[in-house]
Amino acid sequence: MATDINVRYSDKDLAEFKELIQDKIQKAKHDLELIKSAYMNNHNNGTEDTSPTFKAFDEGSAVMSKESNSQLAIRQEKFIRDLKNALIRIENKTYGICRVTKKLISKERLKLVPHATLSIEAKNMQ
Repeated sequence: MATDINVRYSDKDLAEFKELIQDKIQKAKHDLELIKSAYMNNHNNGTEDTSPTFKAFDEGSAVMSKESNSQLAIRQEKFIRDLKNALIRIENKTYGICRVTKKLISKERLKLVPHATLSIEAKNMQ
């Protein structure tokens, strides 16, 4: 089913969404850098001179922390990729069109989830 040329957001709306998405990308990249720096830094807090038992707990905690930071970084990278894909849809003037119903996704939803490709209607059908 081809999208009707009339079923799309105006260039003015698309420009507003583009600005919103670019801001979100900048913030997401900043957050990703924070996650990566937390992952790279070895915060041992001077436990090398404390009891071996405490040190074992601390090392276990560090491993768990690195794993969760790694997961956070992966999710953040996916979020950035999804936002960049939304920018491509803006350039193609297909942004905000549900990929299932081919109807416009509400502006309210797009403001909350700017990388959305499904309307609430389509999401509920899943």
